[in-house]
Amino acid sequence: MTVGIVGLGYVGLPLALAFAEAGTPAIGVDVDFERVKSLRAGRSHIEDIPDEQLQAQSERLSFDTNYGALRDADAVLICVPTPLTAQREPDLGPLMSATHDLAKVLREGQLVVLESTTYPGTTRERLLPALEASGLKLTEDFNLAFSPERVDPGSESYTIQNTPKLVGGVTAECGDRAEALYGRICESVVRVSSPETAEMAKLLENIFRSVNIALVNELSILAHRMDIDVWEVIGAAATKPFGFMRFEPGPGMGGHCLPVDPFYLSWRAREFDMTAEFIELAGKVNQAQPYFCEQRVVETLNDAGKAVKGAKIVILGVAYKPGVGDMRESPALKLIELLHRHGADISYHDSFVPELPSVGLSSGNLNRAVKESDLVVIVTAHPDVDHEAVARKAALTLDLRGVTRGLDAPNVQRL
Repeated sequence: MTVGIVGLGYVGLPLALAFAEAGTPAIGVDVDFERVKSLRAGRSHIEDIPDEQLQAQSERLSFDTNYGALRDADAVLICVPTPLTAQREPDLGPLMSATHDLAKVLREGQLVVLESTTYPGTTRERLLPALEASGLKLTEDFNLAFSPERVDPGSESYTIQNTPKLVGGVTAECGDRAEALYGRICESVVRVSSPETAEMAKLLENIFRSVNIALVNELSILAHRMDIDVWEVIGAAATKPFGFMRFEPGPGMGGHCLPVDPFYLSWRAREFDMTAEFIELAGKVNQAQPYFCEQRVVETLNDAGKAVKGAKIVILGVAYKPGVGDMRESPALKLIELLHRHGADISYHDSFVPELPSVGLSSGNLNRAVKESDLVVIVTAHPDVDHEAVARKAALTLDLRGVTRGLDAPNVQRL
């Protein structure tokens, strides 16, 4: 058996590698020529995949920009981005482009599985007609299913292998084939009745987090106005052994899922004459959080008798989460933009992100930056930084992640 993967990003490349390591050859296709060229040379662009691990599977992995290579695959997994438009509506352009290209080379007997997160109905209503435009018919000639990615970049605890895999086939036969496919690499495959169930389940997973993060973000604003330590409040509530799940505030949400996926369902809800108010309110609160953090920077400097304009501010950590260099939807970018508008002199340190070309900055030496700064703002708490040591050395520190809670010092403020 051979598996084809369309899209070799944070979802597709780990999948291809997982199949190869399980003894199943994988063909990866991506429209990015430079990415394919690099992968062919054994160089990985994903932090979780060392070059050596990729090179060890060179005999079972092949990479191409041509969809024709997928004719040799028994199953094809689509793992392309599903972003939002500027109006925060689903942008299925990359997905449908990939599907139309796949339809041109689709052959009898193939299984197609969509992994990209999307709204309920996409697999059946959008992909199926596009694939059948090839002249082949579902079940008679090919099978189709949806199995949402559950990737946690940077995590050493949860991998493709030990994370339960949801599968929903358009027909029972489709589901059977998809379940058998993922059984090759996943310890647990969870079968659901339809692709729509799997599509909505994936959105629920991310909406659950989005809503709860919005709740604690809003609580952090109220706690600040009431002069209550929100971190102490959360810690106290978390001692309850039942009925409470800990979420923590921060500078906003980032990554490829949480800032994007909930809007797929709220958009779809409008087609059913319903407004998904919780989802949209959570999105509004989380999008506003960098503005509150901007306000906290202004207040922190003001309390020290300093103006924002001309102040040397070090942003400590710019990736969207600890331990990775992923900048997708990172709230650090918005915060830097807002502080630049105030005329602040911005620099940053992030060993996972050496360059920020969008704002013309490069990661600087941490010790020198801290020594010369008026304010250090902890935005992303990477594991390679001793944040308490930084806070002790800095003239002022604003901790947006609560990692200095054990430090009681007059020069340290928290969200």
